[in-house]
Amino acid sequence: MKPSQSPTYVCEAEVAEGLEAIACDELRCRFGAHMTLREISASRRAPRSIRFEYTGDLGALLQLHTVLAVYLVHHAAVPRPRALLGDEHVRALLAQIALVRSLLPSADYRTLGLSAAGSGSPVLRRLTHELAHHTGLAVATDEGDLYVRLRRPPDGSEGWEVVIRLTPRPLSTRSWRVRNPQGALNATVAHAMVLLTRPTSRDVFLNVACGSGTLLIERLTWGSARRVIGCDISAAALADASANVAASGHSADVELYRWDARALPLPSRSVDALCSVLPFGHKVGSHEENLTLYPQILQEAARVAKPGSKFVLLTHEIHLMSSLLEQPGGWTEEKILRVRVGGLYPRIYVLHRR
Repeated sequence: MKPSQSPTYVCEAEVAEGLEAIACDELRCRFGAHMTLREISASRRAPRSIRFEYTGDLGALLQLHTVLAVYLVHHAAVPRPRALLGDEHVRALLAQIALVRSLLPSADYRTLGLSAAGSGSPVLRRLTHELAHHTGLAVATDEGDLYVRLRRPPDGSEGWEVVIRLTPRPLSTRSWRVRNPQGALNATVAHAMVLLTRPTSRDVFLNVACGSGTLLIERLTWGSARRVIGCDISAAALADASANVAASGHSADVELYRWDARALPLPSRSVDALCSVLPFGHKVGSHEENLTLYPQILQEAARVAKPGSKFVLLTHEIHLMSSLLEQPGGWTEEKILRVRVGGLYPRIYVLHRR
């Protein structure tokens, strides 16, 4: 007998604009021959999407760290949504839903939501209630735990696509986030920043202006380090970071200090990798303060950084950073990524210590 082959799934990953290449790298690195990239959306819509074919365990996709959400895509060769109410198509949709729900405990799913153009039409309301009836889920007033989208295929082909999210909440909604202050960094962006430091298990990792601790936790999500240090001048921020770090199970692995980023009590050339979200002046600080703050932080970071180390930082102070990096100093610009974060388009700067 021939060994049974794993089914091939069509999947779609949503990713923050600007992180498409990093998300594709994670997919290739994790799944290799089990995954074939098909398309990266070039539309202006946000977030962007990456379509791929996958022959592995669907549950493994839930461990992706640089994507916002992952969906299972089902193509229905029907001319209009009304045809989806036919017995054959309802059973096919229920099979796809059962596959998705099998990945997590049944108690994680209580409500069902269907999103589509014209979702208030009688046909789509009937389809929503039909699926809710067969699954035993309540119809959601929002997107729901079981989130289903109905749309035309993005490539313009015939039929309709039913797209089912693999998790009750987006993957970017981390379970450890018990403190979520306004402006907290998106965890997928944070994980991408960590990857850009080229982490190793030997690193002394320093998160300057650590806020609620997202970068610290994502660094340890990647893997162990020799030391993981977070500092912030705000006691409230450190309290938030401490709570989130504890919820992540990494309290024993993270050092938190109330330090001023302009005068760090660390030896020169003692840090292997640095990350930071610098104040934009939108919610924290001001542009006038940043004119003085930024060069001081860059100078102090250069002092504690080992030669060849990376400083990955995110900021919306684009013109200020450009002018600072044009001046002689300890940092060389290696890469700049334009990303979409909370409706803004800040930049991720990857700096190399000379």
